[in-house]
Amino acid sequence: MTQTPLPAEQAGQMTHREVLEALSGLLLAMFVAMLSSTVVSNALPVIVADLDGSQTGYTWVVVATLLTMTATTPIWGKLADLVSKKILVQTALVIFSVGSLVAGFAPSMEVLIGARAFQGLGVGGLTALVQVVIASMVSPRERGRYAGYIGATFALATVSGPLVGGLLVDTVGWRWCFFVGLPVALLAFVVLQRTLRIPVVRRKVEIDYLGATLLVGGVSVLLVWVSLAGSQFAWTSGTSMLLVVAGLAVLSLAVYVEARVATEPVIPLRLFRDRTTSLATAASVLIGVAMFGSTVYLSQYFQLARGMSPTEAGLMSIAMVGGLLVSSIVSGRRISETGRWKRFLVGGMVLVIVGLSLLATIDETTSLVAVGAFMAVLGLGLGATMQNLVLSVQNNTAQSDMGAASSVVAFFRSMGGSVGVSALGAVLSHQVADTVSAGLARMGIPADGGSSSRSIPDLATLPEPIRELFEHAFGQATGHLFLVAVPFAVLALGCVLLIREVPLRTTVLREDELQPEAVRP
Repeated sequence: MTQTPLPAEQAGQMTHREVLEALSGLLLAMFVAMLSSTVVSNALPVIVADLDGSQTGYTWVVVATLLTMTATTPIWGKLADLVSKKILVQTALVIFSVGSLVAGFAPSMEVLIGARAFQGLGVGGLTALVQVVIASMVSPRERGRYAGYIGATFALATVSGPLVGGLLVDTVGWRWCFFVGLPVALLAFVVLQRTLRIPVVRRKVEIDYLGATLLVGGVSVLLVWVSLAGSQFAWTSGTSMLLVVAGLAVLSLAVYVEARVATEPVIPLRLFRDRTTSLATAASVLIGVAMFGSTVYLSQYFQLARGMSPTEAGLMSIAMVGGLLVSSIVSGRRISETGRWKRFLVGGMVLVIVGLSLLATIDETTSLVAVGAFMAVLGLGLGATMQNLVLSVQNNTAQSDMGAASSVVAFFRSMGGSVGVSALGAVLSHQVADTVSAGLARMGIPADGGSSSRSIPDLATLPEPIRELFEHAFGQATGHLFLVAVPFAVLALGCVLLIREVPLRTTVLREDELQPEAVRP
């Protein structure tokens, strides 16, 4: 018995040129998915005011996309292990485009939130599948070589999104924030059609419809509870308890189906036997809570606490994205050179904790230079953490489970983000309402039963004393959100410290997958 090296194409490898050609379409898909969130961020205060929405509506425009994206991410990932990844990415682009069109023409907050939920189905597919396809083309050790392209795309979408969104709001109107991604989605569709050539593993497809339905249902019920509790009903009310019990019961049934019934489970529970996958998943949940839950409200802080225009608020995001871009490129290159990755995860999490702690000190009077520096520190930490958590899991996973494993990490990070946005949004709304109500009472002005204190104001139309009161309320509450996020980041650091480092493999397929093919009589 002798071992003969396999040709690159048989081992699942692609040439650098082939990877770059396919990567161009994937990066366009990733760009349009991220643009859908960033381009709207600075427009939200204007959108909510124009459609007569509230702080709850503001939160739900974000949560609706996160909810459907989160709930369907593992389904997209499992489908990627069963059918053509190329068709799946293109399907996600079509779903995203339809949702964008409806959102752009939305006449009310209800229609807008519904369209954003549908849009989230496509975003979930794009965010999950891009990572899966890249893992199918490039070995873990070589992935850092392409981290610069991925980091640059992330930075471009994050920086250009708020800027483009701000300019559109200030010129042609907020509806164009939803239309602007359509040409990019069309271009991504065409490029993928021409360049993406990944062999489809032909095997019997058994889709776990029951497990997928139970998973989506359970997650959705819990996210609805987190989003509405504290505003629509009390946290300790009967309605609250009913939603919690119902959500946990459905998820428990989903776990049973995945473990005992499904032939091809959406989330194979065997993946969690791997220590790295379990710890990385736990860390992803906590990072999602800390990152999404706090940073999504920074744009609101700049516009409502600092009186900035949407364009100016977009410029402020450059600080955090710059830090993220630098750390993702540097850490990716170093990881490819050395094959060691844990030090970057640990260092990144430490910086995330420091950045969140610094941002917890801000209010409406904090120097903008200081705020930008704090955001840069947070960006440096996130850039060294987010992608490398996925990489650590992919390094331990067989190619046949790559879609499911990659999407599990993305799923739990998005789930943490959804919970964070909802819960911290409720905290923000409650604290702002209390501060404004107390301030109005001191001025001898009735607060209309609290409704005016919970609405998103147009600061330009308010008298000076009331405008300053709202600025103080939003400034103080935003700092408090970052303080609440710190413990979650500390717990995530604990998970990362417990991960056992395994040197990155240099092949797309794992050694036990190569062995049967490599052995020749």
